[in-house]
Amino acid sequence: MADGRGAAQLSEAAQSELLDMCEEQFARLEKLQNEIILCEPDFCENPQEQSVKRLIATEAELKQWSTVEPQLLAENPEILLEAGKEEMHKLCSELEMVASCYEAKRDKLKETMELEQKWLEEKKQMLAAASGHNERLQIEKEELSEHTVLQDIKEKIQKMKVYQESLMETLGYILEKHVPLPQEDSSTNKKKKNVPHEIHENLISLNEILEILMNKALNTPHDPYVATDDTFWPPYVEMLLRYGIAVRHHENNFKIRLETFF
Repeated sequence: MADGRGAAQLSEAAQSELLDMCEEQFARLEKLQNEIILCEPDFCENPQEQSVKRLIATEAELKQWSTVEPQLLAENPEILLEAGKEEMHKLCSELEMVASCYEAKRDKLKETMELEQKWLEEKKQMLAAASGHNERLQIEKEELSEHTVLQDIKEKIQKMKVYQESLMETLGYILEKHVPLPQEDSSTNKKKKNVPHEIHENLISLNEILEILMNKALNTPHDPYVATDDTFWPPYVEMLLRYGIAVRHHENNFKIRLETFF
């Protein structure tokens, strides 16, 4: 036995038998080595031929060994037991080394897996936060878009109202200045006492007539005609008709409407 501890556990007879076996095997090995040296071919031969012969010899030896039944080196059970123990200790040691390597590798993989899971969890949280932020931005964008459109419309309507009021004020100012309400002249009335009063007391201004026509056209576009009465001064009506601002009804001459300018 190579291990001194294992040899110390053997009895003297087993140790003696084991030494005899070792000497016998060593002598046999020495004999085989001498035969191999004597049988070595001459180096002057063809190297290719030498390689072929060596291959043939190796194949023959392999075939011979494949037919030989394996035999025990010793028949003493005490020697076999110690040899088995030594092989088992050696195998256990190797298995412990393999297990230690695999445990270290397992710990390393476990650590790597924990790091990867932590990284994955962080990425999931980042993705969830980004998705939530994106959804909020989409909602804000839609709300802002609707609010912006509504605000723009309101601003345009307000501007149009201001512009309309400005136009109406300007129109009222121009009409009041250049086309005032008709008034009776007292000196003329004294000279012409026999002439009947042709001016009605409830006459409305030209500005009011235009406002009535515009409101009628906007409120009831299907029926934009306005019936003229005593409050409509005929010269005003004729002026509107003459300059194409208003048109008469094709069946009723006492109805007029605002001309369509679009």
